Amino acid sequence: MAESPADRKLTGQTALVTGAGRRIGREIALRLASEGAQVAVHYGHSKEDAGAVVSEIERAGGQAFSLQADLTRVNEIARMFDEVERRCGRLDILINNAGRFYTTPLSEATESEWDSLLDSNVKSQFFCAQRAAPMLRESGRGRIVNLASLGGLLAWPKYTAYCVSKAGVIHLTRCLARELAPTVTVNAVAPGTISFPDDPPELAESYVRKAPLKRTGSAKDIADAVAYLVNAPFVTGQVLVVDGGRSIPA
Repeated sequence: MAESPADRKLTGQTALVTGAGRRIGREIALRLASEGAQVAVHYGHSKEDAGAVVSEIERAGGQAFSLQADLTRVNEIARMFDEVERRCGRLDILINNAGRFYTTPLSEATESEWDSLLDSNVKSQFFCAQRAAPMLRESGRGRIVNLASLGGLLAWPKYTAYCVSKAGVIHLTRCLARELAPTVTVNAVAPGTISFPDDPPELAESYVRKAPLKRTGSAKDIADAVAYLVNAPFVTGQVLVVDGGRSIPA
């Protein structure tokens, strides 16, 4: 079915999605492109995957390009935004999706593992927002959506560094929402367990037992939440938890 003009709410706007070559980031990039945005598809190491996302968007009649940066390095973040500004002349939407996830048991965690998670999940979002802010303000309807996690709300044993990093994303979102108002809204999406076809099924079994909706989420569920926040002018500083009810107190 062909999209109506009303479906293309983001026509004329530019969106940057970090970590957009695979998984959730890929789905978000495709969704924003389907609503009319030109999409800058960032990748760290997944060059071929990012290229495939760009090709898929272009085959559907959209506009996209890929760009690489190590988001733990502030100079590379600056270079990335300079490229977006040079190629597009504007930025309306920043989706801070890129991040890392792995265990850090207290007795085994190393300093480098701690630093890597905090740099990838919090530092990168802060400095991307810092560099994006002038362009988003100039847009007049700037949007930032940060990817947090259910782990930022719940305490997961053996994932302390990850949980701390995502709790940081949640409070970062609230601080930025205050600082960038009224011209830029800043919100977060906190996914529960999201399944992909190549994931081992046993990873989701415990989650499904505890979630009232008795299923894991999909990348589309998260892209839907992001699209809502991108199109919600009177919502800022909020965390939209997309977890099938897993976080409801017993």
